[in-house]
Amino acid sequence: MPLYSCTIAQGMLSAKDKAALAAEITRIHSDINHVPPEYVNVVFTELPPENIYVGAKPGRPVLISGWSRRGHPQQDTTRPALEVSATAARIAGVEESSVLVVTEDSPAQSAVEGGRALPEPGGEAQRQAEKASGL
Repeated sequence: MPLYSCTIAQGMLSAKDKAALAAEITRIHSDINHVPPEYVNVVFTELPPENIYVGAKPGRPVLISGWSRRGHPQQDTTRPALEVSATAARIAGVEESSVLVVTEDSPAQSAVEGGRALPEPGGEAQRQAEKASGL
């Protein structure tokens, strides 16, 4: 359900670093928003360094865009962004000032996964029961 897209310069993170960051983003989102870890999607896009600019100058930021269903309390949107920012800086070995995390949301019904519109926040248990029964 939630989707985190991490954009970095090529070679900035090793495969091990990417796995560690994906695991931490998953843990943070799952713990704070009370969703099963298997609901969290994390993808990485690596760009040639000459294609990344900050303030019109070449840069090496860690850019993370997150999406989740609307309806979570605001603190449950802000807190993961803060924790993901600190974690990304630690794993990437950069100052946190080089990390940008933006979290967006939209109505659950605006997203489809597995051929079905997503449930509203809090509806995960019913969704899992339906999946288990083959509905």
